[in-house]
Amino acid sequence: MERRLAAILVADVVAFSRLVGEDEEGTLARLRAARMEVIEPRLARHHGRMVKLMGDGALVEFASVVNAVTCAVDIQQAMTQRAAGQAEGDRIEYRIGINVGDIVVEGDDILGDGVNIAARLEGLATTGGICVSGKVYDEVRGKLDVAFDDLGQQRLKNIAEPVRVYAIRAGAEIGTGAGHAAPARRKSPLRPLVAAAAAALLIGAGLTAWLRPWETQVVAPVQLPVLSDDRPSLAVLPFDNLSNDPEQEYFVDGMTADLITDLSQVSGLLVIARNSVFVYKGRAVNVQQIGRELGVKYVLEGSVRRAGNRVRINAQLVSAIDGTHIWAERFDREITDVFALQDAVTRKIVTALAVRLTQGEEQRLNRSAEVSPEAYDMLLRGLERLRRFTPEDNRLSRDFFERALALDPNFARAHADLAFSYSMELLSGWTASPEESALLAKKHAKDALELDPDLREVHFAMGSVYLRERRFEEALEACLRAIKIDPNYADAYAQMAWFQMYAGRAGDGLELIEQAMRLNPHYPFFYSSVLGQIYFHLKRFPEAAEAFEVAVDRNPQFSIGRQLLATTYAHLDRIEDAEWEAGELLTLLPDFTVSAERARSPYKRQEDLDLYIDGLRQAGLPE
Repeated sequence: MERRLAAILVADVVAFSRLVGEDEEGTLARLRAARMEVIEPRLARHHGRMVKLMGDGALVEFASVVNAVTCAVDIQQAMTQRAAGQAEGDRIEYRIGINVGDIVVEGDDILGDGVNIAARLEGLATTGGICVSGKVYDEVRGKLDVAFDDLGQQRLKNIAEPVRVYAIRAGAEIGTGAGHAAPARRKSPLRPLVAAAAAALLIGAGLTAWLRPWETQVVAPVQLPVLSDDRPSLAVLPFDNLSNDPEQEYFVDGMTADLITDLSQVSGLLVIARNSVFVYKGRAVNVQQIGRELGVKYVLEGSVRRAGNRVRINAQLVSAIDGTHIWAERFDREITDVFALQDAVTRKIVTALAVRLTQGEEQRLNRSAEVSPEAYDMLLRGLERLRRFTPEDNRLSRDFFERALALDPNFARAHADLAFSYSMELLSGWTASPEESALLAKKHAKDALELDPDLREVHFAMGSVYLRERRFEEALEACLRAIKIDPNYADAYAQMAWFQMYAGRAGDGLELIEQAMRLNPHYPFFYSSVLGQIYFHLKRFPEAAEAFEVAVDRNPQFSIGRQLLATTYAHLDRIEDAEWEAGELLTLLPDFTVSAERARSPYKRQEDLDLYIDGLRQAGLPE
């Protein structure tokens, strides 16, 4: 057998069967035109060899990985321009996967795992998107001005070992050289903002101010729950509001979020986090597309109707692989039985997916607690505010939680969310009295734990309180308890990754942040910051810069992202970029000094602190 190393590109038309079913002649004509006018000229331009056409797909071989990626981006750019102004049913849109590896040559055909992986990567790409393997990423980083999103380790069908997958950022344009995203950000600099307005924007950005000093301690190795990678994977889409009252949207969203939490606590399921599924709210998206984008096999969708003190849920479980319905059912209860209603839906899903419950999970699904309808309503109104991640909404959320407790003093969830709210103040720097916020967080956490020790939010909140009190090991353990209660709690994995980095074990944090991103594919910007800090302290500076660029691009007022970019660029000898980021940081935080940052940075190891501070000084920040 002849073997050789090659870059393999696999392309496939999105929803081709549906397009042909709607208009066979027109679709085939548009496909031929796309091949002749877009695909073939670009393969020639970038030295790609068309191995074969496979119905609506194509298999292409390149001698150069850079040429393969450049060609893919060129094709997607051209197809996007071509689709502009076309009706959705008239568009030919591709997904592309690229791998580099050893191939077997049989005549004009090529075979082997290298080809199979490229085909599986194509299936992970979004419409108009490109997914590449870690090997491709390693070959092209620093050679092309293309931004990548790290999708973590993925298990691909019929491939023995997990494959690291990266998605090329939507709207990518090819350039040459080692530059990344800083020049693009310079087109809209923050300099004209007055300091007060910038500070207000920073506060509104959410979890952007990180924790402050704690004592260094010896940290015991963390033992995470052992979970199977073969668990059934599920996304719960935001339920539709059928109450004929837009004001009930908070109630429907709250019910959806509660159901996600309940399902997340079943260790035999892999459940996608709330904010990743809520990006689909109000959008008509095919469940198979959602399955590809979120990497799940099943999708739960449904509706909620609230009339007085009665709640009706219509739910259906659908295969994200072929769109077939697994089950559908209607649930109708008094709102006082809302927990029992949620448990009934959870149990149906668990049964349908043949998931075995642990004894603790059985007990949680047999809970009989009743809740005051008015108190539950106040709780959901408070959560709707809390999730906006602004200081004012955080304060207003507490008003609702306290009203819920006035109606039902034994409402454990309200105590837990009050503790979480005060913890948020500590994390975000929104409080003028950190000591008082920590005291109130501890008080409500203690009350919640006495009423119900299985509330994940309480342990998550206590982690930040312990850090504030410089009890580092206990903070880590609190986060671990939250994960043991909810093995799908993405934010807890991200927080634990961050804790490990400061404890001097950045390598241990890498797997944790990758798990957080798997559970929360549309993860918030600060996940990228945690990933960047881990790469930084592993001295993988190019990857750190890319991660921080993602965080700052998604939230330009993210001051910590700016200072992290400044120190990383300095270590990459990109001094001009480092100085520019330092200037942006001082626009946001005019009083920033290196000495103050050094005093409050909570590193356990002196060498980690020195690495960070040295880059800030090289970037020209004031001492």
